[in-house]
Amino acid sequence: MNPNFQLAAIILQTISSLSIGGGLIFAAFQFYYARKATHVANFTKLVELQMSLRRMRVENPKLANVYTDDVRNLSSDDEIRYYFFNLMQLSLFEIAWYSHEHGQLSDEYFDSWVKRFRIIAAEASFKKMLRNPSMKILHDDFQSYVQEFVGKDDTGEHARQ
Repeated sequence: MNPNFQLAAIILQTISSLSIGGGLIFAAFQFYYARKATHVANFTKLVELQMSLRRMRVENPKLANVYTDDVRNLSSDDEIRYYFFNLMQLSLFEIAWYSHEHGQLSDEYFDSWVKRFRIIAAEASFKKMLRNPSMKILHDDFQSYVQEFVGKDDTGEHARQ
């Protein structure tokens, strides 16, 4: 057999093998990122369901009395509405935070959420909601983030970003 032909065959086999290997690596990355996106989508759906329950209490504050701990330190329908409305705002920010933590939201876009959320976090009704002992954030890391976020805002460290 012609040595040039053998060399060409080996080169073509090498290119073909590398292409298949590269395709498999690419497919693995695609599966990884698809799984990550599904994970974020599942989390988002859970928070949306939680937000729906909160919305029901904003629309009908009497429903908040189903769980007495949910209305601890809340004495009027308006206080209940404000409390659960702020929790709804927090739910939206939680989705943005979680998406950012998992690489599904760009730094620039998340930074704009942070900037806007600082304004909400400075509101008296929001601070009251956070201080309420019945306030529940179901994701421990997000609760730590919010406590640090609000704490920094209270000290003025990041108040004028």
